[in-house]
Amino acid sequence: MRKTALLLIVLLGVAYFTTECRCEDEGFEELEDDEEDSDEQEEDEDDDTEVKEENGVLVLTDANFDTFIEGKDTVLVEFYAPWCGHCKQFAPEYEKIAQTLKENDPPIPVAKVDATEAKDLGSRFDVSGYPTIKVLKRGEAVDYDGDRTEKAIVERVLQISQPDWKPPPEATLVLTKDNFDETVNNAEIILVEFYAPWCGHCKRLAPEYEKAAQELSRRSPPIPLAKVDATVESEVASRFDVSGYPTLKIFRKGKIFEYNGPREKHGIVDYMAEQAGPPSKLVHLTKQMQELLKDGDDAVIVGVFSSEQDAAYEVYVEACNSLREDFTFRHTFSAEVAKLLKASPGQVVIVQPEKFRSKYEPASRTLPVKDSTLVSDVQEFFKKHVTPLVGHRKPSNDAKRYTKRPLVVVYYGVDFSFDYRKATQFWRSKVLEVAQDFPEYTFAIADEEDYADELKNLGLSESGEEVNVGILAEGGKKFAMEPDEFDADLLREFVLAFKKGKLQPIIKSQPVPKNNKGPVKVVVGKTFEEIVKDAKKDVLVEFYAPWCGHCKKMEPEYLALAKKYKDEKNLVIAKMDATANDIPDDKYKAEGFPTIYFAPSDGKHKPVKFEGGDRTVDSLSKFLEEHATKLSHTRDEL
Repeated sequence: MRKTALLLIVLLGVAYFTTECRCEDEGFEELEDDEEDSDEQEEDEDDDTEVKEENGVLVLTDANFDTFIEGKDTVLVEFYAPWCGHCKQFAPEYEKIAQTLKENDPPIPVAKVDATEAKDLGSRFDVSGYPTIKVLKRGEAVDYDGDRTEKAIVERVLQISQPDWKPPPEATLVLTKDNFDETVNNAEIILVEFYAPWCGHCKRLAPEYEKAAQELSRRSPPIPLAKVDATVESEVASRFDVSGYPTLKIFRKGKIFEYNGPREKHGIVDYMAEQAGPPSKLVHLTKQMQELLKDGDDAVIVGVFSSEQDAAYEVYVEACNSLREDFTFRHTFSAEVAKLLKASPGQVVIVQPEKFRSKYEPASRTLPVKDSTLVSDVQEFFKKHVTPLVGHRKPSNDAKRYTKRPLVVVYYGVDFSFDYRKATQFWRSKVLEVAQDFPEYTFAIADEEDYADELKNLGLSESGEEVNVGILAEGGKKFAMEPDEFDADLLREFVLAFKKGKLQPIIKSQPVPKNNKGPVKVVVGKTFEEIVKDAKKDVLVEFYAPWCGHCKKMEPEYLALAKKYKDEKNLVIAKMDATANDIPDDKYKAEGFPTIYFAPSDGKHKPVKFEGGDRTVDSLSKFLEEHATKLSHTRDEL
C-alpha cells in the first residue's frame, strides 16, 4: 500500500513537471512572437515613405513626395508653415476642398507639405511665402494665385485635370541678338530682364515675372515683357552694361530707361502700367494750378504749349520720361493757366511752393523750348532749379533732392503746420541769409526727429541746443558745428571754415587695434584711409556685422583666403565692422552684410563690388585675381 502511494506521487510529480515545462516553452514562444510584432511595428514607424492623412488631407514630406506623385495625373499641394496665421485660417477650407476632390470621378489627391520641415521641397518649388498652393500636372508644378476659396480652387484643379489641358504659352518674350533690336525699337514700351540661368534671384523672379507678363499682355494696349539669357547673348548684355543678375531695363522705341520698381507680380504690373502712361499730367483749370502752388512740398514743373502737335511738347515729354520718378510734371494748353504762370506757349516753368519762396531767389524760372532744343538741356534745367535755396530735407525726398555734396543741414523742430510755421520760418530765414553767399553748396533745413541717427553720428544728439548744424561732404565725410546759440553769423563762420579746409571730419571709429598682424587686417574708421586706400597695395575688404549669420558662415572661408595669399606683400585682405565704424568714402556702400569690395592700388579706378559668387575660397580667389594689379603669382602657382 505504501509502495503504491509512493509510485502514485512520483507519477503525479513527473506529470506536473512535464506540464510546467511545456507551459514555460509555450510562454517563451509567445514572448518571441510579441518581440517580432514589436520589431515589425518599429519598422513600420521607421518607414518615413508612408503617406499619412490628417482630416482628409494627405501629408507629404521630403521622403515620400516623389514616390507619391509618380504616375499621378493631377495633385493639389499646399506648402504651409505651422506658425502661419493665414495657413491656420485656410486649413478648414482646404479640408473641404480635399473632401470635394476626393468625391470627384476620378478622385484627385489633395496634399500638404510642412515647408519648414521639408526644406528640400520648399527650395525645389521656390516657396517663399505661406501658404503657397500648386497644382501638379504629371509632376510639373502649376502656380495657383487665385482666391483661396473652395469654389475657386476646385474649379481651377478640375480645369487642369482635363486630359487635353496644356499650360498656356509663356507670355514673356524671349529675345536674342537676332530679334532684340527689332522688338525694342518697335515697342512703345517694353520691360526687358537680363538673367543668368544659374542665378538664384533670377529663379525667384521668374514665376512673378511670367505672371506679370500674362496680366500685362491682356491690357489694352498690351505692355510686353521680355527676357534675355545674358550668359548666351553676352553681346547684347554688354551693350547695356549688364554686370549683375537680374538686371531690368525699360525701353521706349529703343531708348533705354532704368527700372526701379518692385520684383513681384502686382508691383511689376502697377509700376509698368504707370510707366506706360504719360509722364506729365494735363492741367485744364487755373484753380487746379493754384492748389498745386499754394502749399505743396515740391516745386511744380509745368510745360506750356499750344497743343499736343506742338513740336516743343514732344521734346518736353521725352525729357520728362526718364525723370518721371524724381519729379512731378504737368503741362497745359490753357491760355488762362499760362497767364497765371506768366508764361507763353513753348516755355517750361518751375515754380516753388509759397512756403519756400524768398527775397533771395525768383519765385519761378522759365526755359524756352523749341523742336531743336536738346532733351538733355531741358533735363538739366529741371535738376538745377527744382530745389529752392533752402528747402526742407525729409526722408521722402532725401534721395531725390539732396544727394549733391557738400550739403549744409540745419536741424531743429521743422514744422510747416499753421501753429508752428512762424517758428520754422524764423530759423529758416537765418539760413537763407548765409545760403545766398555760398551758391556752390546745397542748404537745407531738417527736422531733428527725422534725422536723430544722423545727429547722433555727428555727436550732436545731446548738444542741448535748439538748433544744430552739420555738413555732409563728399567721400562720406561729415562735419559738426560746435554747439552754440544759433545765428546767421555763426553759421557763416562755420561754412567758411569748411570751405577753407580748417575743419576736422567726424568719424565714428572703434579703437585702433594694438596688434594687427593677423592674416585678415582689421580696419576701423580712423584707419580706413591708411589701409583700404593705400596707393601701394591692392585691398580686398569685407564689411560685416557681428550679428550677421552669413558673415559668421563666411568667416572661415575668408580666413583661409587670407592665409592663401599671406605671402603677397602688395595685397591686403581686410575686414571692417560696418555697424561700429563709419565708412568714410561713399564709393563703398554696405547696404547688406557681408559686402565685399576690391580696391585697386592705383586709386584711379572705382572699387569693384563682389557679386554673384558663393563666398567660398575658390570664388573669392577668382574674383580677386580677376581684378588684382599687384599679384606676384598666378592662381595655379598658389
